[in-house]
Amino acid sequence: MTAGIGRIGVWSLELRFGDRGTASAAAAELEALGYSALWVPGGIGGDITGDIDHLLDATSRATIATGILNIWKHDPVEIADWWKALPEDRRARVLLGLGVSHAHIVGEAYAKPLAVMRDYLDRLDHAGLPPEARCLAALGPKMLELAGARTRGVHPYLVTPAHTAIAREAVGPDRLVAPEQGVILETDPERARAIGRAALANYQSYPNYQNNWRRLGFTDAEIASASDRLIDTLFAWGDAEAIAARVNEHFTAGADHVCIQAITGAGLDVAPALDVLRELAPALH
Repeated sequence: MTAGIGRIGVWSLELRFGDRGTASAAAAELEALGYSALWVPGGIGGDITGDIDHLLDATSRATIATGILNIWKHDPVEIADWWKALPEDRRARVLLGLGVSHAHIVGEAYAKPLAVMRDYLDRLDHAGLPPEARCLAALGPKMLELAGARTRGVHPYLVTPAHTAIAREAVGPDRLVAPEQGVILETDPERARAIGRAALANYQSYPNYQNNWRRLGFTDAEIASASDRLIDTLFAWGDAEAIAARVNEHFTAGADHVCIQAITGAGLDVAPALDVLRELAPALH
């Protein structure tokens, strides 16, 4: 099941939204460095299939995965038809991570996310996109259960090794567990936590994440303040060995694959992230 996706991948805003030519070169280099999957965000919609095609063109072996495709913004029949039209070798390199997004992003249409996801999966089934080509960005118990029953597995975002263990228990031994792990290559605690807090600020008020952090034992005060404990648990910071140790905690907890996101504070400039990923590659592979 995991042969196509491998153990260590990269989650990257820059590969989708940064300069296209630079992103192509970076994707090819990341594949050469041994990163076996490249995950790109899809939450705002847009031409996600065109962006996947672009990264498939830039690489020859890596899985190209969405983390996540916002189901409110993409028609399931159109997604399935695009996937079926790919050559067989390309279909084997695509993993569609699906998510229900967040109420404040979707707007008034947002309703009963679990029911909407079930309906979306039904429509993908009917359109011919198989369960092994998709996974869910599941956090809570009901979405984890749905992922285990109807997809290849789960791709949780902004989670901890403790959540990885919960996810593994929920989906069973034969489903993919592929958490995202933010990494900050910085050994100074004050600087590392400042970078982490800046990255977390975009997500800190999202109810889906807040609820998950509460389930993991964080208090409202810790969430509101982005406490040291929250930052230190959500982000792996330090030298390459410290970051590799955190990644290994996910594997010990039951992950099949971990995709790391280089948190640099440099916006969509891929160069600083690529520097981090180059330095980490020997410790992770």
